[in-house]
Amino acid sequence: MFGLRPMRRKFTAAQRDLGADNPVVRAGAAADLPRHEAGHRDEVIELLSSALQDDHAQVRGAAALALADLSGLEAIHALRKAARDSAPHVRQMALTAIGEIGDKSALPEVKRSLQDESAAVRFQAVIAFPRICQDPETATVALLNATRDDDDLVCHIALRMAEELGHASDVVDPRIADRSLEMLDHDSERVQLASAVILGRIGRLEGREILLDAARGVFRTGELDDEAAAIELCGELQIHDAIDGLAARAFQRRLFHRDPLTWQARVALARMGEARAISWIERELSAWTRERRTLAVAAAGKAKLASLKAKLEDMRDKPHLADSFAVAEALANLEASDEPVEH
Repeated sequence: MFGLRPMRRKFTAAQRDLGADNPVVRAGAAADLPRHEAGHRDEVIELLSSALQDDHAQVRGAAALALADLSGLEAIHALRKAARDSAPHVRQMALTAIGEIGDKSALPEVKRSLQDESAAVRFQAVIAFPRICQDPETATVALLNATRDDDDLVCHIALRMAEELGHASDVVDPRIADRSLEMLDHDSERVQLASAVILGRIGRLEGREILLDAARGVFRTGELDDEAAAIELCGELQIHDAIDGLAARAFQRRLFHRDPLTWQARVALARMGEARAISWIERELSAWTRERRTLAVAAAGKAKLASLKAKLEDMRDKPHLADSFAVAEALANLEASDEPVEH
């Protein structure tokens, strides 16, 4: 028998259940409160701030996560205290909220948490620190230190945040690039792939074989964003050795498995001039649904298909055909097209 999904509480019920004897009920009530933000935000923030002092860690953690959903700046002082909670899970959820809020007043707690005994807490601290630290140099040094963590996931997220920091300034710090080069030999495949992606983004090909293996699907890390980036870079950097592997991902039909990165594979192939992929994008521009046409517009822009520029121009300012922002972005990509040399 399939169980019925429990109904979410109304505001008054959630308010009442925060006082229940059962901590599971109290935690569920805290989790339900953010959906009542409209019209009750001040009360919701106050209730969740109080729940951060609950006797049970499960409730405190649920309250902190709910405040993350609300970007609850009003509760920053309570969250700073929760970041020093005795329970690692609560500290982790409090740092999640602090990272979402991005208030610099919590920097001391986040900095302290970079050295926490719990890897899960350090993981969240690495995410939060560069988002609230206003000094790029301090943030870069912290991320470089985090790439030397004993935990693979912490190392990986440090690289991802370093890449995010580089996007914000349009420059990847040379120390991050050098550290990424060192980490191509890391024991963790996810760390290797993140390192190869960072190097690929700045046109360096030391991680070429790692990008190739990820694009072919034989180097699977569980990190779809990194695998998608590897596929994209194979197209952008014109790594033609990836074509056969990408074609298998893009066009092979499997009865019980659909590759989640089929679209990315087809775009990369089109970027490298593969006729079948280009033909697919062109057909999709005339697909029955607006959603498919919009995806085709994005694909044409990412693949730099100048041959489709006229079709995209015809779709400009026609939101019934495709998303207008997607069309404008695709056309801007075509205007800025500057293909790299084949490798």
